[in-house]
Amino acid sequence: MRYLYSFYIDAARIALQSIFAHKLRAFLTLIGIIIGVASVVVVGASISGFNAYVVETVSNVLGVNHFMIARIARVGGLSQEEWERMDRRNKRLYWDDYVWVKDHCPSCMEVGAQMDAQADMKHEGRELFGTRVQGVTANMVEIENKTITEGRFIAHHEVDRAAAVCVIGQELREKFFEGQNPIGRTIKVKEAPLTIVGVEAKRGSLFGQSMDNHLYIPITTFGKLYSRRQGLQIHGKAHAREEFQATIEEARMALRNRHKLIGNEDDDFGLVNVDEVNSQVDRFTGAIALVVTPITLLSLVVGGIVVMNIMLVSVTERTFEIGLRKAVGAKSKQILVQFLIESSLLSSVGGLFGLLLAWGLAAVVRIATPIPMSITFGYVLLSLLVSGGVGMIFGIYPAMKASRLDPIVALTKN
Repeated sequence: MRYLYSFYIDAARIALQSIFAHKLRAFLTLIGIIIGVASVVVVGASISGFNAYVVETVSNVLGVNHFMIARIARVGGLSQEEWERMDRRNKRLYWDDYVWVKDHCPSCMEVGAQMDAQADMKHEGRELFGTRVQGVTANMVEIENKTITEGRFIAHHEVDRAAAVCVIGQELREKFFEGQNPIGRTIKVKEAPLTIVGVEAKRGSLFGQSMDNHLYIPITTFGKLYSRRQGLQIHGKAHAREEFQATIEEARMALRNRHKLIGNEDDDFGLVNVDEVNSQVDRFTGAIALVVTPITLLSLVVGGIVVMNIMLVSVTERTFEIGLRKAVGAKSKQILVQFLIESSLLSSVGGLFGLLLAWGLAAVVRIATPIPMSITFGYVLLSLLVSGGVGMIFGIYPAMKASRLDPIVALTKN
């Protein structure tokens, strides 16, 4: 046992001496491994970071344990055929539908309603286009876990009497009221003056679309400004995560009963919940990983080929040394292990530097973008194992070539 331990120590020492004897050559060899490992780790961190960013953004937008029922609602894209079928079958949802679900979903913590429109906003000579006007019930602040940084959200009594009040998003605040206190100020929608009672916290963007260019008004006020017969969305929230799916099903069955749907008849409405959105995101990022990761692994293969080429050169240069070691009693197996240790050590060092490069790139991305790039222990282990494995695999042929050298022939080639 002591002999084996001493042998491996000596083999590692000889490998390090060989590497340091040709520093430039070793560095150029490492570049391929460094780039390969950094590529794999950064891509992995990017995919997981993007997944976490989208899931967090969706949760911030939709809230926790939240579901939505609308005329047409679907996670993922719709084909033209599916859209036309839903357009023919599905009905608009109205206030009576909202009241019905609210009364017949006892497991729902909250049930709210929302109506949407779009308007170009003007205020004191400034303009903001494509603002989303949302008519909401007062409990939407709890359903979607909205954060109000200034003032308050719309109150129940303001919904009851269709008050001329609103809560604005950060984009409206920055455009029209920068450096001012917007609470109590007036802004117009369709020429109707609305008093600002609150400002929502900044939510950022999702897939390039701003989530802050909007304002909330009481849903009854929305009906006066636009149309009471415009379809609405029904929003619900479960008491706890464990009850979420049961709550969704109860709300779904309540609306099916109201629409007199029986047996296997399809729903004549759409339903979306946060879990489905998160699952869709997981599938999407999983598909990206499935395509991109093998491509980045090719760079490691190229790095491995470079290592094999350098090790072949090393074997040729050290032919006399190998012959001398075999002449004094070194076995072919020992020569094989020596060169395998050298190639694996070379690749492992490259993996370590590749990991450091990946950490630097991840830090830059994290600072420059909202994506939470993080390199976990799994990535550290992956980089070292993969790089070491590449060195081992691509070092086998040069090591076998060295171990098979005839000592007499090798000594004559000095």
